Amino acid sequence: MKILVINSGSSSIKFQLISMGRQQVLAKGLLERIGIKGSILNYYRGEQKTVVEHDIANHEEGINFIVSYLTGPETGVIKDKKEIFAVGHRVVHAGEKFNGTVPITAAVLDALKECIPLAPLHNPPNIIGIEACQKILPGIPMAGTFDTAFHQTMPEKAYIYPIPYDFYRKAKIRRYGFHGTSHFYVAKQGAKALGKKLSDLKIITCHLGNGSSMAAIQNGVSIDTTMGFTPLEGLVMGTRCGDIDPAIPMYLQRSAGMTFEQVDALLNRKSGMLGISEVSSDMRDINQKAEEGHHQSQLALEIFAYRIKKYIGAYIAAMNGVDLIIFTAGIGERGCLERQMILEDMEFLGIIFDRKANQKAFGKFGIISSPKSKICVQVVPTNEELEIAEQTMKVIAGKPK
Repeated sequence: MKILVINSGSSSIKFQLISMGRQQVLAKGLLERIGIKGSILNYYRGEQKTVVEHDIANHEEGINFIVSYLTGPETGVIKDKKEIFAVGHRVVHAGEKFNGTVPITAAVLDALKECIPLAPLHNPPNIIGIEACQKILPGIPMAGTFDTAFHQTMPEKAYIYPIPYDFYRKAKIRRYGFHGTSHFYVAKQGAKALGKKLSDLKIITCHLGNGSSMAAIQNGVSIDTTMGFTPLEGLVMGTRCGDIDPAIPMYLQRSAGMTFEQVDALLNRKSGMLGISEVSSDMRDINQKAEEGHHQSQLALEIFAYRIKKYIGAYIAAMNGVDLIIFTAGIGERGCLERQMILEDMEFLGIIFDRKANQKAFGKFGIISSPKSKICVQVVPTNEELEIAEQTMKVIAGKPK
């Protein structure tokens, strides 16, 4: 069975066509600048890369263009689009409506449209991508996998904010969490590597990239996560501030005369590692400057690691222990220095860090804790597209005919 995975952004479409029998990516790519002059497709078939500049007016044209490459005589990996068994769509926000992958129906689309106020930048292009696929690939079943779904198992004490309850009742203001597909995927892979059932373990997953979040996973379900009502809460990120005193935005508006829009831009796009270092939001640039003795870059790294260390301690307390800690995503998989800074001086908790193993686990699976460590620590590369494809196949193949 071949599953096409689609991640539709406001002016881009990221895609993979996966053969599920061998879990092999047949083709993948990114179409950018949709609706903007100079649209470009980066198309990969195995090791072969094709770059095409071709103006694309909208997402429907974009999906059609992608399908033409998937089926083309020189670039294709399938002869006909009917070979696609199903399409799996990444959707950011489903609110409280879905706690897992579901087949796309008219009712599901209506539910996603109702969630637009919760994700005004992400849900509209996600929906546009679904509707474009329905036109270009009629008759092919589709499913939606939601960033928020995995965290729907959190108990009330973890997701309710201490503001008047009526704001939850009427406006659904609560902790939702994101990166759920990644957290679930790496937790499964980590348990498999230990030779244990996911349902028997207490796991802390650290998805560390330009956007970062952590999750406490107990007996296979999420019981807490760092991102909240929006992805702004939690860890220090590339340009997002993470946890701060909630009075700071009000202070900036009152004392510095900043508008709501200016404060929003400050906290989401000018803060985090960029704001502290005043160098870059890219960890590679910050590492380089820190090595050169740049104080603010060194400080940014220390704050990044310190916040993660604190959440590890908090989640160990919440679960009354932990069996496995996992690092994943760009920084989690390749940030040897960042992992070292996070894990050192945690022997009291039973974590014994292995520096040599940490250096070897660069961008690939590896156990970076000592054999003497009471808690296993792994680097597990994430694969959200494969997880979406697997969940799509499960719900579509099991759907009554």
